[in-house]
Amino acid sequence: MRQPTGERMHIIETYFECCGFDHTFIQGGTSVYLWNLSRTFAARGHRVSIVTPAHGRLGDLRDRYEVEDLPYEDAYTLPLPLDPEVWHGFPAEAALELRTTAHRIRLDGVDLYFLANEWLDRLPDTFYPPYDSKGRDLVFFKPLVFQVDAVRFLRSWFGDEKALVHAHEPYYHYLLPAALRDDPTKLVVSNVQSNMPIAKQVYAPEVRRLLDLLGVCAPRAAEESAPDAPAAMVQYQRRTHLHYTYGPDHVPVYELTADNADLIDFLSAGQLDFYASFRDTPFEELFARLSIADVVRRNAHKMFVGGCAISDRWLAWDPADVDRSAVLGALGLDPGLPTFFHNARYAVHHKGQRELIRAVDQVLNAGLAANFVVRCISGDGIADPLFHEIAERHKGRLHLEWERVAERQVFGYAAASDFCLFPSKFEMDTFLIAQGEAMAVGAVPLATDQRGMEHFRHADGPETTTGFAVNRSFAEDDDLLVAALVARVHEATALWHEQPDRYRELSRRATIVARVFTWDHCADLHLEAFTRLWRGEPPRLDVRRALRHGWFDLLDDAALTPEAAVAHGDPAAYERCAPLDDAAARTLFAAAWERADFAACAVAAERRPGAVADADLERLRTRATVSADGTLRYRLPHAARVEVVSPATAAGDRALPGVRPLARTAPGTFEGPPPGPGALLLLTLDSGRVTWDEVRHG
Repeated sequence: MRQPTGERMHIIETYFECCGFDHTFIQGGTSVYLWNLSRTFAARGHRVSIVTPAHGRLGDLRDRYEVEDLPYEDAYTLPLPLDPEVWHGFPAEAALELRTTAHRIRLDGVDLYFLANEWLDRLPDTFYPPYDSKGRDLVFFKPLVFQVDAVRFLRSWFGDEKALVHAHEPYYHYLLPAALRDDPTKLVVSNVQSNMPIAKQVYAPEVRRLLDLLGVCAPRAAEESAPDAPAAMVQYQRRTHLHYTYGPDHVPVYELTADNADLIDFLSAGQLDFYASFRDTPFEELFARLSIADVVRRNAHKMFVGGCAISDRWLAWDPADVDRSAVLGALGLDPGLPTFFHNARYAVHHKGQRELIRAVDQVLNAGLAANFVVRCISGDGIADPLFHEIAERHKGRLHLEWERVAERQVFGYAAASDFCLFPSKFEMDTFLIAQGEAMAVGAVPLATDQRGMEHFRHADGPETTTGFAVNRSFAEDDDLLVAALVARVHEATALWHEQPDRYRELSRRATIVARVFTWDHCADLHLEAFTRLWRGEPPRLDVRRALRHGWFDLLDDAALTPEAAVAHGDPAAYERCAPLDDAAARTLFAAAWERADFAACAVAAERRPGAVADADLERLRTRATVSADGTLRYRLPHAARVEVVSPATAAGDRALPGVRPLARTAPGTFEGPPPGPGALLLLTLDSGRVTWDEVRHG
């Protein structure tokens, strides 16, 4: 542990679940993150406080720790305006009578404050309200009760003390930055823990009423109007898990936090990169048309990477102490075969587990001699019968489990394995500790080339890669992902058998890369940003980030580069830093063609008539044709899949569109019935980029 450095700050961590100090209380990874980070801050000499609900577990805490009941009591009525479109049969406004008390545990140099009242004490086993309680049971608002209680406690207990409040997950603290923004003694850092839909919204009257209760005027937060985008594109986002539409009188959560916080904290550089533009995803084009994109741009200077880490205990254990034969033998597997390991909660859409189990079935059916240890953790078991059918079919090669087991046992599984499989989807992972854990003990990764996992370097070039990558996926039950996993598993197995020196080099790299992610390193990143904020230094825009995301209006001409302008197909930006001659127009056209940005292709050609070759213009014009018999033929050499997305005819903001793939008749050629009115083409490129195109009629 590093010695204390710099100014002593008071850091207050606050979240709905901060129980990582005791494994019997943990519900999610954020809790573990908070405890490890808090302990490390305290070890550096900073004063650290944690504010969290007691969740009805004060009795358990008293049995295990010394709990101090504080001289704090806050009795008030919490008004809750209810959206009539959701809360049928409920009054327009509910009133919750609350009497909040506070209790403290001092542990490892950290003061943990637990708030308790009738509403915060509900759901003592699960802490979090089930989503299906929305519109049915006011327990759904338990996290909102905590938000208000936390603000009132921070103001009362800590008063005019200068403190930095580190709040986690915008959905769980969207009132807090606005409530504290005019308090000169409280600095607020908003931490984005997960990639929730960036335009996720809440009922505006609720926000206004509760901020009024807290004595502040509701900040400006524009309601998201209906986007200027085709219905098929808007409706399809429900399938991507990236965006949903909302009714009137709602405001985006991220706008409330980003506009009012002093800094915005992300778990990895890739997560920040993804959340800034959603580049190469089906949401990218729609996102650019939404007002939330302006929120991101105007707050870009506040963004920083605080990082995440692998547990000190996991890094301290020695994989050489694991008896591979004993571990794999106990699972009924052959220790002499290459072994692949997967460890995640059971979340088929998030973790790509259906594609994973299908790929395992295919390679084992084909006779591949390999072991698979697949952990899909679920308290309710695995509901999908396909998993059990495949496990039964491949006894002796596939071990499937879903029970929670001791961490040391999971460590043994990872240390006894040669490869780890993490085909996560929909860009929901923001760091992926489980992949880092497996790599830290030498498992070579086969993982998705997601931005939120890129720090593990499995998608690097051959000189620095740690393993094997598969393209990102934004489709449910994705055949392309299954095929890619099958290919990578065969490739990895061949490497293990035929190039043992190369395998050992990848394993060595994986270990080195993963072991960088310590809590000391995470604390360094946070404290660097926190110290600047504490001293009153204004945050500055990262020029490289602005170039990457095309925020050229935020930059001086001297900061622009031709490469960035080409990457975004922006001739005007190009002209700010270099002459737009014929060669430049051809470069812009070629780059736009590769990313299937056909509008940018047309602009580049129009800006310099005659610069782009006639053959290139012809393939642009004729990429989609309809023959005399009514067959649509689509030609794009670097397309892996083309789908027709047709707008739903059903009413409602959350109607799902139709999706129909075109048949692949040859490499880069796809055919099928032409799309109807309002339909679009969804392209998945060989690179993994997903984007939109249209077929013009007449």
